[in-house]
Amino acid sequence: MFDINKILRPNIKNLTPYSSARDEFKGEASVYLDANENAYGSPLGTNYNRYPDPLQYAVKKRLSEIKGVPPRNIFLGNGSDEAIDILYRSFCNPGVDNVIIVPPTYGMYEVSANINDVALRRVPLTEDYQLDVDAIAGNIDEHTKIIWICSPNNPTGNSMERADVETLLANFSGLVVVDEAYINFSRQKSFIQELTEYSNLVVMQTLSKAWGLAGLRVGMAFASEEIIEVMNKVKPPYNMNEASQALALEALQNVTQVNDWIKETLTERDKLVLQLAKFNFVLDIYPSDANFILVKTTDANGIYNYLVQNGIIVRNRTKVELCEGALRITVGTPDENVKLIETLSKYE
Repeated sequence: MFDINKILRPNIKNLTPYSSARDEFKGEASVYLDANENAYGSPLGTNYNRYPDPLQYAVKKRLSEIKGVPPRNIFLGNGSDEAIDILYRSFCNPGVDNVIIVPPTYGMYEVSANINDVALRRVPLTEDYQLDVDAIAGNIDEHTKIIWICSPNNPTGNSMERADVETLLANFSGLVVVDEAYINFSRQKSFIQELTEYSNLVVMQTLSKAWGLAGLRVGMAFASEEIIEVMNKVKPPYNMNEASQALALEALQNVTQVNDWIKETLTERDKLVLQLAKFNFVLDIYPSDANFILVKTTDANGIYNYLVQNGIIVRNRTKVELCEGALRITVGTPDENVKLIETLSKYE
């Protein structure tokens, strides 16, 4: 049912990508005089005077070992936001095509749609924050190119029912993008395992959350080889800098440390839920598969401002659709969580 050539923008199909110096020569040499770099080095302890690998092969090779996905099925970008933007620019004709989002959800799907002049169709989640598959199907037409699904979802924290996502994958002729930024904290299986089953599936992940590399901006997309080829064709030639590549590769050797942090985060999340539930201003705490919890309160604005005055910053989500009165609270270190609870215990 899925044919990439039917949904690819004609100008992208015919695009000749920029050919960089590092595309035209691969391998090692003793003298590089091809890229107009500074031959003397960098005014730093580490030299960054040479352009980085445009396809980040060393990082992809290590990710391949961890994720069980061939390097040719991996795209690396400047955060997941770059992958989002490239998918819009590759598959959505401005002023013609549309995409579907399922609010409440990650806000960049909408922002990037607006930047790229792509119409947005909003199909709210159900009251228990699950996909309304029938309503989504009712909003699909011949110009619908992408369905964006965040699972575990931001800001609600829950995972989407797997069967619902698979129904969309099996019956939609466009792309279904499953954003798994928080998958490391979830008991659910990653949809990466389904890449060979569904040619229209794109799975996004990140090193910003569980891996603790938010400052490096390393986003990942996993998809069929033909989709990844399109994304590499559209991306800037050197979209991930050398420092981010080197540090990401170093971090990816420390799986045990990350797994220990994940376990501690989940333990702390469970403690936070139990402690927050005791406060009379907490009306509900929604189930979470992420490193945060969504807490419905009697006065989100008042509590938020009170915490700010005490040097504690959470995210006020009360203006977000279906999140009225809710605060999104990231799970911190044990000391940070104790400070949060102690401060809230004095709120009146």
